[in-house]
Amino acid sequence: MQNVYTVRQVNAYIKSMFIQDVVLRSIYMKGEVSNCKYHTSGHIYFSLKDESGTISCVMFASARKGLAFGMKNGQQVLVLGNISVYERDGTYQLYASRILLDGAGLLYEKFEALKAELEEMGMFDPVYKKPIPPFVKKLGVVTAPTGAAVRDIIQISRRRNPGIQIILYPALVQGEGAAESVAKGIAMLDAYGVDVIIAGRGGGSIEDLWAFNEEETARAIFSCNTPVISAVGHETDTTIADYVADLRAPTPSAAAELAVADISALQGELYRQKSRLFEAVTRKVQDKRDELARREKILSLLGPQEKLQDQKMRLARAQEDLAEAMQQKLALSRQEMEYDRQRLQVLMREKYRDSRHRMQIYIEKLKGLSPLEKLGQGYSYTADVHGRKITQTWQVKKGDTICVYVSDGRLQAKVTDIQKDKQDAGEV
Repeated sequence: MQNVYTVRQVNAYIKSMFIQDVVLRSIYMKGEVSNCKYHTSGHIYFSLKDESGTISCVMFASARKGLAFGMKNGQQVLVLGNISVYERDGTYQLYASRILLDGAGLLYEKFEALKAELEEMGMFDPVYKKPIPPFVKKLGVVTAPTGAAVRDIIQISRRRNPGIQIILYPALVQGEGAAESVAKGIAMLDAYGVDVIIAGRGGGSIEDLWAFNEEETARAIFSCNTPVISAVGHETDTTIADYVADLRAPTPSAAAELAVADISALQGELYRQKSRLFEAVTRKVQDKRDELARREKILSLLGPQEKLQDQKMRLARAQEDLAEAMQQKLALSRQEMEYDRQRLQVLMREKYRDSRHRMQIYIEKLKGLSPLEKLGQGYSYTADVHGRKITQTWQVKKGDTICVYVSDGRLQAKVTDIQKDKQDAGEV
C-alpha cells in the first residue's frame, strides 16, 4: 500500500525544503505594495505584486527598526527577507527583515553603509568640528554656477554684509564626476585662504544629491583646514556631507545666514550697547559725585584740621623731648668717657712702674749670671780649638792647643803638663 501523509507532515516537509534552499534564506524582492495592514501587535502584513504575480509578506514588530518610512499601498519597494512556509495555512510567504523604497533603496543602503564606516573612523566626532568665525570677510562657495542655491547665497550674504567678498567655485553637483568636482572646489578654496566654505546645492531626489554622499566629498570636507558649512537640498534632506561638515545648514539660504554676520543688526546692537554703556557710566559718575559730597560733609563735621594741628604739636614736643634726652645722654656719656680715660691713665702709670721695677730686678739677676761679669772678676773660660768647653783634665793631653778666654780677649796655649786633683786621682 502506498504511504499516506498527514497535512502537517507535508507542510513540514515543504517548509524544510524552503529552509534548505540557500537562495530563499536571504533574498531581495521588489514590487508594488498592496493590502498593507498595520496590526495592533506591531506587525505589518502586506502583499508584494508585479504585473505577473503576488506574494504574501509579513514584517514582524521586532524587525521594524529597519523601516525608515511609513508603508502604504502603491509604493514600489525593495524587500530583503527569507521565504518560508506557514504550516498552519499551508501557504508560503516572505518574512521581511528590511524594506527600502525601490530606486532609492540601493542608494540608501550604500548611504547607510558608508555612514557607518565613516562614523566608525571618527569623521563625525564633534572633537574635529571647527568653529565658524563670527565675522567672515571672504566667503567661499562650492556649488553650481547657476540655479536658486547660488543666487540665494549671494543675495542673502550681500544683504547681511555688503562688503563681503564671495569667491565662487563653479562645481558639478549632479551626475558623473560631481563628487570629484565638489572635492576639488573645497580643496582649492581652502588653499586660497577663505574664512568659511559653503558647499551645497538645491533640493532633489537622493540620486540628485548623491555627489554629497560620496566618500571623496566626505574626505575633502574632513581634511579641509577651513570651516565648512554643508547646505544640501531642503531641510528634510540629509547627506554624508552634513555629518562630516563643521556645521549643517538646512538650506543654502540658511547657510548664508549662518556664515555671514548681519552688519546692520550688529551696528544696531553696538549702538544699543553704546547707549547702555553711556547711561551706566553717567549713573556711575553721578553716584560717585553724590558719595564725594557726602564724604566732604562728614569730613567738615569731624574737623580734621584741628586734629591734625594737635597731632603736629604733639609731634613737635616729642621731637624736642627726644633732642633734650639725647643731649643729656651725650653729656653723661662724655663724662663717663673722661672718667674712664683718667682711670685708665692711672692704671697704666701704675702698671708701668711695676713693670719697670720687675725689669730692674731681672737685669740685676742677669748680671749675676753673666759670664762676662765672672771674667771681669779674674775668672777665665777654657775651650779646645773647636770651641768645645774644657772642664776636666781627661778632655786634653800633652801637646794639645787650647784657648783661654779672659775679660778682654783670648789666649792660645799648649798643654805641657797635666795634673789631676789627688782626690779625683784616688777615685780613678
